Amino acid sequence: VQLQASGGGLVQAGGSLRLSCAASGRIFSNYVMAWFRRAPGRERNFVAAISWDGGNTIYADSVKGRFTISRDNAQNTVYLQMHSLKPEDTAVYYCAARRTWSADYVLGRENDYAYWGQGTLVTVSS
Repeated sequence: VQLQASGGGLVQAGGSLRLSCAASGRIFSNYVMAWFRRAPGRERNFVAAISWDGGNTIYADSVKGRFTISRDNAQNTVYLQMHSLKPEDTAVYYCAARRTWSADYVLGRENDYAYWGQGTLVTVSS
C-alpha cells in the first residue's frame, strides 16, 4: 500500500491542525493505521493507531486528550486531528500501515509497520 501524508504546516501554540494520509494500492480497510512522529534530533515515536474499522484506538500518553485519530475507509484516508498544540509537538509526522491489531506495546513499535508515508512537517511556535 502506498501512503501519502499531508496537512502539516506552521501553527501557534494552542492551535489546531488536521493531518491526512491517503492510501492507495491495496484494500485500505484491511490495514491497521498509525501515526508516528520524529522531533528534531530525536528518534521516531508512536503517536496513535486505529483498527481496521475504527472501533479501537490507542494514543501515546503525550497526546491523549489532545489528538484524535480517525479513518474513512470509503475515502481510503486516515486523519490525525490535533488540538492544543505545544511547541514540543513540533516534528515530522508519518503515517504507517500494518495488517494486524495487537497489544499496545506492539502497536507502538515502528519496526512492525510494513508501509510508510513520506512525512509531513508540523511546526508549533511558542
